[in-house]
Amino acid sequence: MPNLPVIVIGAGPSGLTAAIDLAQNGVPVCVLEARDGAAVGSRAVCYSRRTLEILNRLQFAEPCVAKGVSWDVGRTFFRDDEVYRFNLSPDGAHQYPGMVNLQQYYLEEFAIARARALPLLDLRFGSRVNSLKLMPNGVQVDVSTSTHAYTLLADYVIAADGVRSRARDALGLVSSGETFSDRFLIADIAMRAPFPAERWFWFDPPFHRGRSVLLHKQSDDVWRVDFQLGPDASPDDERQPERVVPRIRAMLGDDRPFDLVWTSVYTFRCTRMSMFRQGPVFFVGDAAHQVSPFGARGANSGIQDADNLAWKLRLVLRGAAPEALLDTYDEERGLAAEENIRQSTRSTDFIAPRCSRMRRLRDEILALSKQYSFARALVNSGRLSEATRYPGSSLIVPDSDAFEGDLFPGCAADDVPLQGALGKEWLLNLLGSDFALVAYDDGKSQVRDLLLGARDKLGSIGIALRVAVVSATPGVRAQTFVLAAFVDMDGLFRRRYDARFGTVYLFRPDQHLAARWRAPTIEDIEKALRVATASKPREETCR
Repeated sequence: MPNLPVIVIGAGPSGLTAAIDLAQNGVPVCVLEARDGAAVGSRAVCYSRRTLEILNRLQFAEPCVAKGVSWDVGRTFFRDDEVYRFNLSPDGAHQYPGMVNLQQYYLEEFAIARARALPLLDLRFGSRVNSLKLMPNGVQVDVSTSTHAYTLLADYVIAADGVRSRARDALGLVSSGETFSDRFLIADIAMRAPFPAERWFWFDPPFHRGRSVLLHKQSDDVWRVDFQLGPDASPDDERQPERVVPRIRAMLGDDRPFDLVWTSVYTFRCTRMSMFRQGPVFFVGDAAHQVSPFGARGANSGIQDADNLAWKLRLVLRGAAPEALLDTYDEERGLAAEENIRQSTRSTDFIAPRCSRMRRLRDEILALSKQYSFARALVNSGRLSEATRYPGSSLIVPDSDAFEGDLFPGCAADDVPLQGALGKEWLLNLLGSDFALVAYDDGKSQVRDLLLGARDKLGSIGIALRVAVVSATPGVRAQTFVLAAFVDMDGLFRRRYDARFGTVYLFRPDQHLAARWRAPTIEDIEKALRVATASKPREETCR
Protein backbone atom coordinates (compact mmCIF):
# COMPACT_ATOMS: atom_id res chain seq x y z
CA MET A 1 0.00 0.00 0.00
CA PRO A 2 1.65 3.31 -1.06
CA ASN A 3 1.85 6.10 1.49
CA LEU A 4 -0.32 9.17 1.18
CA PRO A 5 1.76 12.32 1.66
CA VAL A 6 -0.51 13.78 4.36
CA ILE A 7 -3.60 12.69 6.27
CA VAL A 8 -5.54 15.28 8.26
CA ILE A 9 -7.73 14.01 11.09
CA GLY A 10 -10.60 16.40 11.72
CA ALA A 11 -12.51 18.76 9.42
CA GLY A 12 -12.90 21.71 11.76
CA PRO A 13 -11.39 25.15 11.00
CA SER A 14 -7.80 24.06 11.75
CA GLY A 15 -7.89 20.79 9.84
CA LEU A 16 -9.61 22.25 6.79
CA THR A 17 -7.18 25.19 6.71
CA ALA A 18 -4.19 22.86 6.69
CA ALA A 19 -5.71 20.55 4.07
CA ILE A 20 -6.71 23.37 1.71
CA ASP A 21 -3.29 25.02 2.00
CA LEU A 22 -1.53 21.75 1.14
CA ALA A 23 -3.83 20.73 -1.73
CA GLN A 24 -3.95 24.23 -3.21
CA ASN A 25 -0.16 24.18 -3.38
CA GLY A 26 0.31 20.77 -4.98
CA VAL A 27 0.34 18.29 -2.07
CA PRO A 28 -2.24 15.45 -2.14
CA VAL A 29 -4.05 15.23 1.19
CA CYS A 30 -6.81 13.08 2.69
CA VAL A 31 -9.12 14.47 5.39
CA LEU A 32 -10.88 12.06 7.78
CA GLU A 33 -13.86 13.35 9.78
CA ALA A 34 -16.14 11.29 12.02
CA ARG A 35 -19.06 13.70 11.58
CA ASP A 36 -21.24 13.67 8.48
CA GLY A 37 -20.80 17.39 7.78
CA ALA A 38 -20.17 20.79 9.35
CA ALA A 39 -20.29 21.36 13.11
CA VAL A 40 -23.57 21.68 15.01
CA GLY A 41 -23.96 24.84 17.10
CA SER A 42 -22.29 28.19 16.50
CA ARG A 43 -19.21 27.39 18.65
CA ALA A 44 -16.36 29.70 17.60
CA VAL A 45 -17.76 32.95 16.22
CA CYS A 46 -15.01 35.64 16.17
CA TYR A 47 -12.41 35.56 13.40
CA SER A 48 -9.56 38.05 13.47
CA ARG A 49 -8.10 40.08 10.63
CA ARG A 50 -5.07 37.79 10.56
CA THR A 51 -7.34 34.75 10.15
CA LEU A 52 -9.23 36.46 7.32
CA GLU A 53 -5.91 37.22 5.60
CA ILE A 54 -5.00 33.52 5.80
CA LEU A 55 -8.42 32.47 4.47
CA ASN A 56 -8.07 35.01 1.67
CA ARG A 57 -4.90 33.27 0.51
CA LEU A 58 -6.87 30.01 0.57
CA GLN A 59 -9.67 31.60 -1.46
CA PHE A 60 -12.63 31.43 0.90
CA ALA A 61 -12.39 34.64 2.95
CA GLU A 62 -14.86 36.57 0.82
CA PRO A 63 -17.95 34.43 1.54
CA CYS A 64 -17.05 34.52 5.25
CA VAL A 65 -16.92 38.32 5.26
CA ALA A 66 -20.06 38.62 3.15
CA LYS A 67 -22.06 36.32 5.42
CA GLY A 68 -20.54 37.47 8.71
CA VAL A 69 -20.86 40.64 10.77
CA SER A 70 -17.81 42.91 10.57
CA TRP A 71 -16.79 44.98 13.58
CA ASP A 72 -13.90 47.02 14.92
CA VAL A 73 -15.26 48.71 18.04
CA GLY A 74 -15.43 47.14 21.49
CA ARG A 75 -17.01 48.74 24.57
CA THR A 76 -16.64 47.75 28.21
CA PHE A 77 -19.10 48.76 30.93
CA PHE A 78 -18.90 48.72 34.72
CA ARG A 79 -22.36 48.64 36.22
CA ASP A 80 -24.18 51.46 34.38
CA ASP A 81 -21.18 53.28 32.90
CA GLU A 82 -18.92 52.79 29.89
CA VAL A 83 -15.33 52.68 31.13
CA TYR A 84 -13.31 51.59 28.11
CA ARG A 85 -13.54 51.60 24.32
CA PHE A 86 -11.19 50.38 21.57
CA ASN A 87 -11.07 50.42 17.77
CA LEU A 88 -9.23 47.66 15.91
CA SER A 89 -8.96 49.71 12.68
CA PRO A 90 -8.43 53.33 13.65
CA ASP A 91 -7.01 54.30 10.25
CA GLY A 92 -9.29 52.04 8.18
CA ALA A 93 -6.45 51.18 5.79
CA HIS A 94 -6.78 47.39 5.77
CA GLN A 95 -8.35 44.94 3.37
CA TYR A 96 -10.35 43.31 6.17
CA PRO A 97 -12.02 44.51 9.37
CA GLY A 98 -10.51 43.84 12.76
CA MET A 99 -12.99 41.03 13.39
CA VAL A 100 -15.80 39.19 11.64
CA ASN A 101 -18.43 37.34 13.65
CA LEU A 102 -19.65 34.20 11.92
CA GLN A 103 -21.06 30.98 13.28
CA GLN A 104 -18.48 28.19 12.99
CA TYR A 105 -20.77 25.99 10.90
CA TYR A 106 -20.89 28.67 8.20
CA LEU A 107 -17.11 28.99 8.11
CA GLU A 108 -16.82 25.21 7.85
CA GLU A 109 -19.39 25.10 5.03
CA PHE A 110 -17.38 27.67 3.04
CA ALA A 111 -14.17 25.76 3.75
CA ILE A 112 -15.78 22.48 2.68
CA ALA A 113 -16.92 24.04 -0.59
CA ARG A 114 -13.36 25.23 -1.23
CA ALA A 115 -11.95 21.82 -0.30
CA ARG A 116 -14.27 20.03 -2.71
CA ALA A 117 -13.08 22.28 -5.53
CA LEU A 118 -9.49 21.04 -5.13
CA PRO A 119 -8.61 17.86 -7.08
CA LEU A 120 -5.79 16.91 -4.70
CA LEU A 121 -8.03 17.00 -1.60
CA ASP A 122 -9.92 13.82 -0.65
CA LEU A 123 -12.53 14.80 1.97
CA ARG A 124 -14.09 11.81 3.75
CA PHE A 125 -16.95 12.42 6.16
CA GLY A 126 -18.33 9.63 8.31
CA SER A 127 -14.79 8.26 8.69
CA ARG A 128 -13.79 7.58 12.27
CA VAL A 129 -10.13 7.15 13.20
CA ASN A 130 -9.84 4.19 15.58
CA SER A 131 -6.10 4.04 16.05
CA LEU A 132 -2.75 5.49 15.02
CA LYS A 133 0.50 3.58 14.88
CA LEU A 134 3.95 5.00 14.21
CA MET A 135 5.66 2.79 11.64
CA PRO A 136 9.24 2.79 10.30
CA ASN A 137 7.99 4.29 7.04
CA GLY A 138 5.30 6.67 8.33
CA VAL A 139 1.98 6.43 10.16
CA GLN A 140 -0.66 3.70 9.99
CA VAL A 141 -4.21 5.04 10.40
CA ASP A 142 -7.06 2.59 11.06
CA VAL A 143 -10.43 3.96 9.94
CA SER A 144 -14.03 2.76 10.18
CA THR A 145 -17.22 3.93 8.47
CA SER A 146 -20.83 2.83 8.87
CA THR A 147 -20.21 -0.02 6.41
CA HIS A 148 -16.57 -1.09 6.59
CA ALA A 149 -13.10 -0.64 8.07
CA TYR A 150 -9.85 0.06 6.28
CA THR A 151 -6.24 1.12 6.85
CA LEU A 152 -4.25 4.00 5.37
CA LEU A 153 -0.54 4.79 5.46
CA ALA A 154 0.78 8.35 5.43
CA ASP A 155 4.14 10.07 5.44
CA TYR A 156 2.71 12.65 7.86
CA VAL A 157 -0.46 13.05 9.91
CA ILE A 158 -2.00 16.34 11.11
CA ALA A 159 -4.19 15.72 14.16
CA ALA A 160 -6.87 18.41 14.22
CA ASP A 161 -9.47 16.37 16.05
CA GLY A 162 -10.26 18.69 18.93
CA VAL A 163 -10.08 18.72 22.70
CA ARG A 164 -10.91 15.01 23.00
CA SER A 165 -8.33 14.06 20.38
CA ARG A 166 -8.41 10.34 19.57
CA ALA A 167 -5.07 10.75 17.84
CA ARG A 168 -3.54 12.09 21.03
CA ASP A 169 -5.04 9.24 23.05
CA ALA A 170 -3.90 6.64 20.51
CA LEU A 171 -0.29 7.74 20.98
CA GLY A 172 -0.61 7.81 24.77
CA LEU A 173 -0.12 11.56 24.98
CA VAL A 174 -1.77 14.07 27.30
CA SER A 175 -2.68 17.73 27.43
CA SER A 176 -2.23 19.35 30.84
CA GLY A 177 -2.79 22.72 32.45
CA GLU A 178 -5.42 24.52 34.51
CA THR A 179 -9.21 24.27 34.67
CA PHE A 180 -10.94 27.27 36.25
CA SER A 181 -13.90 26.84 38.56
CA ASP A 182 -16.30 29.47 37.20
CA ARG A 183 -18.99 28.37 34.75
CA PHE A 184 -20.42 30.38 31.86
CA LEU A 185 -23.61 30.09 29.85
CA ILE A 186 -23.63 30.62 26.09
CA ALA A 187 -27.01 31.55 24.66
CA ASP A 188 -27.45 32.20 20.95
CA ILE A 189 -30.70 34.05 20.39
CA ALA A 190 -32.46 35.14 17.19
CA MET A 191 -33.81 38.68 17.44
CA ARG A 192 -34.04 41.96 15.59
CA ALA A 193 -32.36 44.66 17.63
CA PRO A 194 -31.01 48.16 16.92
CA PHE A 195 -27.73 47.52 18.74
CA PRO A 196 -24.61 48.32 16.67
CA ALA A 197 -22.24 45.60 15.46
CA GLU A 198 -19.82 46.05 18.35
CA ARG A 199 -18.43 43.92 21.17
CA TRP A 200 -20.17 44.87 24.42
CA PHE A 201 -18.89 43.53 27.73
CA TRP A 202 -20.38 44.31 31.14
CA PHE A 203 -18.88 43.88 34.60
CA ASP A 204 -21.55 43.75 37.32
CA PRO A 205 -24.42 45.04 35.14
CA PRO A 206 -27.78 45.89 36.78
CA PHE A 207 -29.43 42.95 35.00
CA HIS A 208 -26.85 40.37 36.22
CA ARG A 209 -25.39 41.66 39.46
CA GLY A 210 -22.00 40.48 40.62
CA ARG A 211 -21.21 38.70 37.34
CA SER A 212 -20.15 39.54 33.78
CA VAL A 213 -22.01 39.46 30.45
CA LEU A 214 -20.80 39.59 26.83
CA LEU A 215 -22.95 40.50 23.80
CA HIS A 216 -21.99 39.91 20.14
CA LYS A 217 -23.94 40.00 16.89
CA GLN A 218 -23.60 37.11 14.43
CA SER A 219 -25.08 36.59 10.98
CA ASP A 220 -28.81 35.90 10.41
CA ASP A 221 -29.74 38.29 13.27
CA VAL A 222 -28.40 35.82 15.80
CA TRP A 223 -26.81 37.30 18.92
CA ARG A 224 -24.31 35.56 21.18
CA VAL A 225 -24.74 36.24 24.90
CA ASP A 226 -22.32 34.89 27.52
CA PHE A 227 -23.46 34.96 31.16
CA GLN A 228 -21.03 34.30 34.00
CA LEU A 229 -22.76 31.87 36.37
CA GLY A 230 -20.32 31.16 39.18
CA PRO A 231 -18.60 27.92 40.20
CA ASP A 232 -21.64 26.28 41.81
CA ALA A 233 -23.98 26.49 38.81
CA SER A 234 -25.37 23.23 37.48
CA PRO A 235 -24.59 22.81 33.75
CA ASP A 236 -27.67 20.68 33.16
CA ASP A 237 -30.02 23.08 34.94
CA GLU A 238 -28.59 26.33 33.60
CA ARG A 239 -28.97 25.43 29.94
CA GLN A 240 -32.70 24.75 30.31
CA PRO A 241 -35.00 27.37 28.71
CA GLU A 242 -36.78 28.09 32.00
CA ARG A 243 -33.44 29.27 33.43
CA VAL A 244 -32.04 30.92 30.28
CA VAL A 245 -35.07 32.97 29.21
CA PRO A 246 -35.41 34.98 32.46
CA ARG A 247 -31.74 35.97 32.28
CA ILE A 248 -32.20 37.29 28.74
CA ARG A 249 -35.46 39.05 29.66
CA ALA A 250 -33.69 40.82 32.51
CA MET A 251 -31.07 42.02 30.02
CA LEU A 252 -33.33 43.01 27.12
CA GLY A 253 -36.63 43.82 28.80
CA ASP A 254 -39.98 42.10 28.39
CA ASP A 255 -41.01 43.82 25.16
CA ARG A 256 -38.24 42.51 22.85
CA PRO A 257 -39.11 39.17 21.21
CA PHE A 258 -36.39 36.58 20.70
CA ASP A 259 -35.97 32.85 20.12
CA LEU A 260 -33.40 30.55 21.66
CA VAL A 261 -31.18 29.02 18.99
CA TRP A 262 -28.47 27.18 20.94
CA THR A 263 -27.24 27.00 24.51
CA SER A 264 -24.19 25.54 26.21
CA VAL A 265 -22.48 25.75 29.60
CA TYR A 266 -18.69 25.66 29.82
CA THR A 267 -15.74 26.26 32.12
CA PHE A 268 -12.45 27.94 31.25
CA ARG A 269 -9.54 25.66 30.47
CA CYS A 270 -5.96 26.61 29.69
CA THR A 271 -4.13 23.44 28.67
CA ARG A 272 -1.53 22.30 26.15
CA MET A 273 0.52 19.33 25.07
CA SER A 274 4.19 19.49 26.01
CA MET A 275 5.20 18.95 22.35
CA PHE A 276 3.10 19.59 19.24
CA ARG A 277 5.22 17.30 17.07
CA GLN A 278 5.50 13.57 17.73
CA GLY A 279 7.67 12.23 14.91
CA PRO A 280 5.53 12.33 11.75
CA VAL A 281 2.38 13.39 13.68
CA PHE A 282 1.58 17.07 14.27
CA PHE A 283 -1.12 18.41 16.59
CA VAL A 284 -2.97 21.62 15.73
CA GLY A 285 -5.81 23.64 17.25
CA ASP A 286 -7.71 22.32 20.25
CA ALA A 287 -5.99 18.95 19.94
CA ALA A 288 -2.73 20.72 20.85
CA HIS A 289 -3.92 23.47 23.20
CA GLN A 290 -7.05 25.01 24.69
CA VAL A 291 -7.81 28.48 26.05
CA SER A 292 -10.87 30.33 27.33
CA PRO A 293 -13.15 31.85 24.66
CA PHE A 294 -12.76 35.46 25.85
CA GLY A 295 -10.31 37.05 23.45
CA ALA A 296 -11.19 34.79 20.49
CA ARG A 297 -7.90 32.89 20.79
CA GLY A 298 -9.19 29.37 20.12
CA ALA A 299 -10.12 28.98 16.46
CA ASN A 300 -7.88 31.88 15.42
CA SER A 301 -4.85 30.25 17.03
CA GLY A 302 -5.71 26.87 15.48
CA ILE A 303 -5.91 28.39 12.01
CA GLN A 304 -2.53 30.05 12.57
CA ASP A 305 -1.17 26.63 13.65
CA ALA A 306 -2.24 25.19 10.31
CA ASP A 307 -0.83 28.20 8.46
CA ASN A 308 2.53 27.76 10.17
CA LEU A 309 2.72 24.01 9.54
CA ALA A 310 1.46 23.68 5.97
CA TRP A 311 4.23 25.61 4.20
CA LYS A 312 6.90 23.71 6.11
CA LEU A 313 5.39 20.36 5.16
CA ARG A 314 5.15 21.49 1.54
CA LEU A 315 8.84 22.37 1.33
CA VAL A 316 9.98 19.16 3.02
CA LEU A 317 7.77 16.98 0.83
CA ARG A 318 9.16 18.71 -2.27
CA GLY A 319 12.74 18.18 -1.10
CA ALA A 320 13.34 21.93 -0.91
CA ALA A 321 13.99 21.90 2.85
CA PRO A 322 15.39 19.42 5.37
CA GLU A 323 13.32 17.49 7.88
CA ALA A 324 14.65 19.84 10.57
CA LEU A 325 12.30 22.54 9.28
CA LEU A 326 9.38 20.57 10.73
CA ASP A 327 10.81 20.86 14.25
CA THR A 328 10.26 24.61 14.08
CA TYR A 329 6.50 24.07 14.03
CA ASP A 330 6.67 23.15 17.72
CA GLU A 331 9.21 25.90 18.37
CA GLU A 332 7.05 28.66 16.91
CA ARG A 333 3.55 27.47 17.73
CA GLY A 334 4.62 26.39 21.21
CA LEU A 335 5.55 30.04 21.75
CA ALA A 336 2.12 31.05 20.43
CA ALA A 337 0.36 28.62 22.76
CA GLU A 338 2.25 29.97 25.77
CA GLU A 339 1.32 33.53 24.85
CA ASN A 340 -2.35 32.60 24.33
CA ILE A 341 -2.51 30.73 27.63
CA ARG A 342 -0.81 33.60 29.44
CA GLN A 343 -3.23 36.17 28.01
CA SER A 344 -6.23 33.91 28.52
CA THR A 345 -5.31 33.25 32.15
CA ARG A 346 -4.93 36.97 32.83
CA SER A 347 -8.31 37.65 31.25
CA THR A 348 -9.93 34.89 33.28
CA ASP A 349 -8.45 36.21 36.53
CA PHE A 350 -9.85 39.66 35.77
CA ILE A 351 -13.28 38.48 34.62
CA ALA A 352 -13.67 35.87 37.39
CA PRO A 353 -11.38 36.84 40.30
CA ARG A 354 -10.33 33.89 42.43
CA CYS A 355 -10.75 35.55 45.83
CA SER A 356 -12.36 38.57 47.47
CA ARG A 357 -9.08 40.49 47.49
CA MET A 358 -8.64 40.10 43.74
CA ARG A 359 -12.28 41.08 43.20
CA ARG A 360 -11.85 44.29 45.24
CA LEU A 361 -8.74 45.18 43.25
CA ARG A 362 -10.56 44.47 39.97
CA ASP A 363 -13.53 46.65 40.97
CA GLU A 364 -11.22 49.49 42.03
CA ILE A 365 -9.52 49.39 38.62
CA LEU A 366 -12.91 49.48 36.89
CA ALA A 367 -14.07 52.41 39.01
CA LEU A 368 -10.87 54.38 38.34
CA SER A 369 -11.00 53.63 34.62
CA LYS A 370 -13.94 56.00 34.18
CA GLN A 371 -11.53 58.89 34.82
CA TYR A 372 -7.94 57.71 34.40
CA SER A 373 -6.24 56.31 31.32
CA PHE A 374 -3.70 54.28 33.33
CA ALA A 375 -6.58 52.29 34.84
CA ARG A 376 -8.28 51.79 31.48
CA ALA A 377 -5.11 50.07 30.25
CA LEU A 378 -5.56 47.49 33.05
CA VAL A 379 -9.18 46.62 32.20
CA ASN A 380 -9.21 43.11 30.75
CA SER A 381 -12.38 41.63 29.29
CA GLY A 382 -10.31 39.40 27.00
CA ARG A 383 -7.23 40.57 25.07
CA LEU A 384 -8.18 39.87 21.48
CA SER A 385 -6.34 37.44 19.23
CA GLU A 386 -3.44 38.80 17.20
CA ALA A 387 -0.87 37.26 14.91
CA THR A 388 1.93 35.74 16.97
CA ARG A 389 5.38 37.29 16.57
CA TYR A 390 8.44 35.06 16.28
CA PRO A 391 11.43 37.40 16.82
CA GLY A 392 13.49 34.70 18.55
CA SER A 393 12.70 31.93 16.09
CA SER A 394 15.61 30.02 14.61
CA LEU A 395 14.10 30.77 11.17
CA ILE A 396 14.28 34.55 11.55
CA VAL A 397 17.31 36.74 10.75
CA PRO A 398 17.56 39.69 13.19
CA ASP A 399 18.18 43.16 11.82
CA SER A 400 21.75 44.12 11.08
CA ASP A 401 20.63 47.57 9.93
CA ALA A 402 18.72 50.25 11.84
CA PHE A 403 14.92 50.25 11.54
CA GLU A 404 12.17 51.97 13.49
CA GLY A 405 8.55 51.10 14.23
CA ASP A 406 6.54 48.18 15.62
CA LEU A 407 7.09 45.86 12.64
CA PHE A 408 10.23 43.70 12.81
CA PRO A 409 11.49 40.29 11.58
CA GLY A 410 9.21 37.60 12.96
CA CYS A 411 6.04 39.71 12.66
CA ALA A 412 3.21 38.89 10.29
CA ALA A 413 3.19 41.27 7.34
CA ASP A 414 1.02 44.33 7.77
CA ASP A 415 -1.25 44.65 4.75
CA VAL A 416 -1.24 47.96 2.85
CA PRO A 417 -3.03 49.20 -0.28
CA LEU A 418 -0.90 49.70 -3.41
CA GLN A 419 -1.56 50.87 -6.94
CA GLY A 420 -0.78 48.45 -9.76
CA ALA A 421 -1.26 48.44 -13.51
CA LEU A 422 -4.79 47.08 -13.07
CA GLY A 423 -5.79 49.33 -10.18
CA LYS A 424 -5.81 48.96 -6.42
CA GLU A 425 -4.03 45.92 -5.01
CA TRP A 426 -3.12 44.68 -1.53
CA LEU A 427 0.37 43.75 -0.42
CA LEU A 428 -0.61 40.36 1.01
CA ASN A 429 -2.23 39.36 -2.26
CA LEU A 430 1.11 39.97 -3.97
CA LEU A 431 3.06 37.86 -1.46
CA GLY A 432 0.97 34.73 -2.08
CA SER A 433 2.05 31.35 -0.69
CA ASP A 434 5.74 31.37 -1.63
CA PHE A 435 8.79 33.18 -0.33
CA ALA A 436 8.69 36.76 -1.58
CA LEU A 437 11.19 39.60 -1.94
CA VAL A 438 9.80 43.12 -1.94
CA ALA A 439 12.01 46.15 -2.54
CA TYR A 440 11.28 49.84 -2.03
CA ASP A 441 12.86 51.63 -4.98
CA ASP A 442 13.20 55.00 -6.68
CA GLY A 443 14.32 53.59 -10.02
CA LYS A 444 17.90 54.72 -9.53
CA SER A 445 19.36 51.86 -7.51
CA GLN A 446 20.35 48.41 -8.75
CA VAL A 447 17.56 46.73 -6.80
CA ARG A 448 15.86 45.37 -9.94
CA ASP A 449 18.96 43.41 -10.95
CA LEU A 450 19.39 42.24 -7.35
CA LEU A 451 15.86 40.82 -7.17
CA LEU A 452 16.08 39.11 -10.54
CA GLY A 453 19.46 37.65 -9.70
CA ALA A 454 18.19 36.34 -6.37
CA ARG A 455 15.14 34.80 -8.02
CA ASP A 456 17.20 33.03 -10.65
CA LYS A 457 19.83 31.75 -8.21
CA LEU A 458 17.36 30.50 -5.62
CA GLY A 459 15.11 28.94 -8.24
CA SER A 460 18.06 26.74 -9.18
CA ILE A 461 18.09 25.23 -5.67
CA GLY A 462 14.36 24.52 -5.65
CA ILE A 463 12.99 27.53 -3.77
CA ALA A 464 10.23 29.45 -5.54
CA LEU A 465 10.69 33.16 -4.97
CA ARG A 466 8.28 35.94 -5.88
CA VAL A 467 9.75 39.39 -6.46
CA ALA A 468 8.11 42.81 -6.54
CA VAL A 469 9.04 46.48 -6.39
CA VAL A 470 7.14 49.16 -4.47
CA SER A 471 7.91 52.74 -5.45
CA ALA A 472 6.97 56.16 -4.18
CA THR A 473 5.96 57.50 -7.61
CA PRO A 474 4.28 56.04 -10.71
CA GLY A 475 7.30 56.79 -12.88
CA VAL A 476 9.30 53.88 -11.52
CA ARG A 477 6.86 51.33 -12.89
CA ALA A 478 8.02 51.62 -16.50
CA GLN A 479 11.65 51.15 -15.52
CA THR A 480 10.90 47.90 -13.71
CA PHE A 481 8.49 46.28 -16.14
CA VAL A 482 10.22 42.90 -15.82
CA LEU A 483 9.09 42.76 -12.19
CA ALA A 484 5.73 43.16 -10.50
CA ALA A 485 5.75 46.88 -9.76
CA PHE A 486 3.39 48.84 -7.53
CA VAL A 487 3.09 52.39 -6.26
CA ASP A 488 2.78 53.32 -2.59
CA MET A 489 0.21 56.02 -3.37
CA ASP A 490 -0.72 56.80 0.25
CA GLY A 491 2.74 56.30 1.70
CA LEU A 492 1.49 53.58 4.05
CA PHE A 493 4.10 51.03 2.97
CA ARG A 494 6.88 53.53 3.60
CA ARG A 495 5.54 54.44 7.05
CA ARG A 496 4.56 50.98 8.31
CA TYR A 497 7.72 49.28 7.03
CA ASP A 498 10.12 52.19 7.70
CA ALA A 499 11.07 51.94 4.03
CA ARG A 500 13.89 53.84 2.35
CA PHE A 501 15.01 53.55 -1.25
CA GLY A 502 16.95 50.34 -1.72
CA THR A 503 15.45 48.54 1.30
CA VAL A 504 14.56 44.89 0.67
CA TYR A 505 12.19 42.67 2.65
CA LEU A 506 12.03 38.86 2.66
CA PHE A 507 8.67 37.29 3.53
CA ARG A 508 8.00 33.62 4.32
CA PRO A 509 5.18 31.61 2.71
CA ASP A 510 3.05 32.28 5.81
CA GLN A 511 3.64 36.00 5.13
CA HIS A 512 5.77 36.61 8.21
CA LEU A 513 8.74 38.90 7.73
CA ALA A 514 11.87 36.71 7.71
CA ALA A 515 14.58 39.36 7.16
CA ARG A 516 15.14 42.91 5.90
CA TRP A 517 18.12 44.99 4.80
CA ARG A 518 18.90 48.51 3.70
CA ALA A 519 21.23 47.35 0.90
CA PRO A 520 21.59 43.56 0.72
CA THR A 521 23.66 41.40 -1.58
CA ILE A 522 22.41 38.25 -3.27
CA GLU A 523 24.50 36.33 -0.75
CA ASP A 524 22.62 38.01 2.14
CA ILE A 525 19.30 36.96 0.63
CA GLU A 526 20.48 33.43 -0.04
CA LYS A 527 21.74 33.03 3.53
CA ALA A 528 18.46 34.33 4.95
CA LEU A 529 16.48 31.90 2.80
CA ARG A 530 18.63 29.03 4.00
CA VAL A 531 17.97 30.12 7.58
CA ALA A 532 14.23 30.41 6.87
CA THR A 533 14.18 26.83 5.57
CA ALA A 534 16.32 25.44 8.42
CA SER A 535 19.08 24.70 5.90
CA LYS A 536 21.68 26.77 7.78
CA PRO A 537 21.98 27.89 11.42
CA ARG A 538 21.06 31.51 12.00
CA GLU A 539 24.40 32.47 13.60
CA GLU A 540 26.22 31.81 10.32
CA THR A 541 24.40 34.68 8.60
CA CYS A 542 25.98 37.56 10.53
CA ARG A 543 27.78 40.05 8.33
